Amino acid sequence: MAAITKQKEPFVRIAKRDTIPLWKSILIRLAAILLSLLVCAVLIYLITNSNPLQVYRSLVDGAVGTGRRTWNTLRDTMILLAIALAITPAFKMRFWNIGAEGQILVGGIATAAVMRYCGDTLPTFVLFLLIILVSLLAGTIWGLIPAFFKAHWNTNETLFTLMMNYIAIQLTSFFSIIWEAKKGSGTIGTINQKTQAGWISTTFLPQVFGKFNYSLNVIIVLTLTVLMFIYLKYTKHGYEIAVVGQSENTARYAGIHVKKVILRTMALSGALCGFTGFLLVSGSSHTISTSTAGGRGFTAIIVSWLAKFNPFLMILISFFLVFMGNGATQIASEFQLNESASEVITGIILFFILGSEFFVNYRPIFGRNRKGEPS
Repeated sequence: MAAITKQKEPFVRIAKRDTIPLWKSILIRLAAILLSLLVCAVLIYLITNSNPLQVYRSLVDGAVGTGRRTWNTLRDTMILLAIALAITPAFKMRFWNIGAEGQILVGGIATAAVMRYCGDTLPTFVLFLLIILVSLLAGTIWGLIPAFFKAHWNTNETLFTLMMNYIAIQLTSFFSIIWEAKKGSGTIGTINQKTQAGWISTTFLPQVFGKFNYSLNVIIVLTLTVLMFIYLKYTKHGYEIAVVGQSENTARYAGIHVKKVILRTMALSGALCGFTGFLLVSGSSHTISTSTAGGRGFTAIIVSWLAKFNPFLMILISFFLVFMGNGATQIASEFQLNESASEVITGIILFFILGSEFFVNYRPIFGRNRKGEPS
């Protein structure tokens, strides 16, 4: 009788978790953040030979060291949060809207156009109303184009929305030349610098928020956060988005008009991205260029995904990423590193945060399979 060869068990196996306690998932993510900070500290020490504690003190100082820096961090957090909120309905529907950058830019172009051509003729209230409407409309149209093709011909929305980013970038370059402040400069410069027509006020309630603040931006985006939470969790539209995201066939069987949901959801997603373009141009930079979105359309995907499409969790994740990004810029400046150093630091932190999601969803099993453990 031939001897039966016993198969050797692998030393490490990976098993998908059925569930994980909230405290454990938080602990895993915190451990990833601490590890990323440790790696960054070692890297900076090797480059600058500086005390890591001093480096991280500089990081905090760069993000919230002064009142203006704190408001800048809050402003950038709100922009990133607004973009994450905008793409969340589409992503929850499993429509991979990679075109937030383009939708932001066309909203910014529309905002800049109204500020330039109507800033000196319209009353403030009417001007802002018109700016908001055209930015929403521009973003809506830009979002509906790939949605229409997806709904009717099942085109690849990832490639479609990504390619439309490049079209929006070229449109921005075109208008930068048409509206250039000085012939040959290729830049628009600050719009309505003397009159500040169409600018969101940075002196709202100075007795409460200080002489310089971005409190209106914060109030607007936090209001959007609450509304998005209600929309996704408690409305019929939110329910339809979730069902379509789980299975289009199930949605059709349940009587949901899938094409209509796709078009409506991308119209909303594009409109909110266009509105973010308004916040950037009217409430922050007061100009438009190809770098206005600054890659935040892609970072927002990370925010939305890490938050599991929960708008309130997006607040914390957006703040953390912006805090680390602004702090990393200060580190690069203070320790005489080039601009790429801050991007490397931010990249390391993001790598560890994203990597931690693997251990949230899966668990390593060492040695032989124990009784009762899934194979």
